Amino acid sequence: TRNVDLSVDAMIGVVAFSVADILRLHALSVPLAMAYGVALGLALGIVNGVIVSVFRVPAIVATLGTMSVYRGFTFLLAGGRQVSLSDLPPEYINLARASVLGVPLYVVLAVVVVVIASLLLQQTRFGRQVYAVGSNPEAAAILGIRSRLVGFLVFAVCGMLAGAAGVLWGARFGTINATAASGVVLQVVAAVVVGGVNIFGGSGTVYGAALGALFLGLIANALTLLHLSQFWLQAIYGGVILVAVAADAVIVRRLQRAAAVRA
Repeated sequence: TRNVDLSVDAMIGVVAFSVADILRLHALSVPLAMAYGVALGLALGIVNGVIVSVFRVPAIVATLGTMSVYRGFTFLLAGGRQVSLSDLPPEYINLARASVLGVPLYVVLAVVVVVIASLLLQQTRFGRQVYAVGSNPEAAAILGIRSRLVGFLVFAVCGMLAGAAGVLWGARFGTINATAASGVVLQVVAAVVVGGVNIFGGSGTVYGAALGALFLGLIANALTLLHLSQFWLQAIYGGVILVAVAADAVIVRRLQRAAAVRA
């Protein structure tokens, strides 16, 4: 939809700490705490959607602002504390060790989300509307597509998925503080563009983005095995984004020139 959500890591962080804190302080069942986390992520995504779609604030500006707000709220909630593995119930911690037919539960859930998201975008009316809005919002409006509503729903879904990721974050890493998931948004954007998703909207697939994430994960593991500085990993992420944006800009210009010549 020609938008980018820069608050993804902040949403994951606030959900991760909130869920862990609730499990630590209150006798709340793990399923209820997980449902709370997903609902909190959805609410944060709705806030982003309202700011962008209703008040028409550019997405990059709006989510940069909400990123700071959400992260600040996490620091306020944490108050300098952290939640450690010993503070969490075994049922929650065991999510990181659970498996289905020998396959880690995290991998199974990731595959399920990728398949469902791909089917949603490729096989449903809503998915086609998302691509249409990303390709040409003006033309989509002429066709009767409510571009602002589509954008709002995309931000809401993004928040819900960030909430689900935040729920699992605590079980995966055990120790959670106010900086949980910091910097993840750079990895997300890099994975998306490596996977062939057009940064300007209108093209790309969920499977491509997933393959991009796997590719960058392999690079990260290789750098770790080679005992290289994390600086190089961050440099790779940033370089990938710059190259992708530049390539997209060049392609768009060439297509526009070709269209002008034919006209």
